[in-house]
Amino acid sequence: MRFGLFGGPSRGETDDVTAYRSYVEMVQEAEQLGFYGVYLVEHHFTGNGQLSSSLSLLSHLAAKTSTMRLGTAVVVLPWHNPMVVAEQAATVDVLSNGRLDFGVGRGYRDYEFSGFGIDIDEGQERFEEAIEVIRKAWTSTGRFSHHGKRWHFENVVAEPTPVQRPHPPIWTGAGSQGSIEAAAKAGYNLYLDQVGLFDLCAERVGWFRAACEAIGRPYDPSMVALTRSLRLAHTPAEREGLVESQMAALTELAESTRPPEQGGRNLFYSPPEARRETVEGASIIGTPDECIERLKRLEAGGVQQVLFTRTRPQDLALFAREVMPAFA
Repeated sequence: MRFGLFGGPSRGETDDVTAYRSYVEMVQEAEQLGFYGVYLVEHHFTGNGQLSSSLSLLSHLAAKTSTMRLGTAVVVLPWHNPMVVAEQAATVDVLSNGRLDFGVGRGYRDYEFSGFGIDIDEGQERFEEAIEVIRKAWTSTGRFSHHGKRWHFENVVAEPTPVQRPHPPIWTGAGSQGSIEAAAKAGYNLYLDQVGLFDLCAERVGWFRAACEAIGRPYDPSMVALTRSLRLAHTPAEREGLVESQMAALTELAESTRPPEQGGRNLFYSPPEARRETVEGASIIGTPDECIERLKRLEAGGVQQVLFTRTRPQDLALFAREVMPAFA
């Protein structure tokens, strides 16, 4: 079992320069402690300094790290010119000597789509055409053309060429059985969310593995990565404080789809009355021994890669010292 980081810098109560510098330092420390990768989100117009340019930051991290996988989780393709994305992502792969994991998605926050002047109902079709263009850009021999509904490219060639051939691994997030099976058939690797209960996570891994096997696609546990919050505590009082903090984080996520004044509430992150149950049933929380027990349950369900979100920098060394050895 191996462990990585998920998310990215967030301004919070500090300034952007400090937030980004601190995050880069945390990623460098994580690499030294044995964490295998860092996976960055993309968000816009939040007002709280969430990461908006994941590929730019990964280019910087490519120079600041030497072994970590560098992932997007995810680039929201409906908002971007797909040829530009193909070239930017390939640049990260070149600068990192083949360490890019290219995660893509269609987006889900209404105000981000409206901010870009794009109808959210067009998200899926824009996503599908964009990934078609990106795959052509990375696999065509020489120049190619594309004429679709949204994009037209005539006699173009993507530069540079990615180090990983035929292209970097392409990842996407999914949760329902149908979407997971579709991701497997489309050749994607799979991101799983931070709120699915442990038994559901095992079921989802099983769906993905079965779908791969059904089409003759070789399955490997490294094709699935699960996001979890990490909250290490040593006393009952500290643990309760971390439970309350994670409940507040889920509330923030639930209200991130639409502003509260517009009645927005994304029940994907669990209804308010179930927040404590979700935290207790899905988070890696508690003492180091309790965290080991929870991770062992995930491991028994087929999970081999866990990405920690909203991780406190002070928890990294503690986790590496007291939890990681149980999975060496």
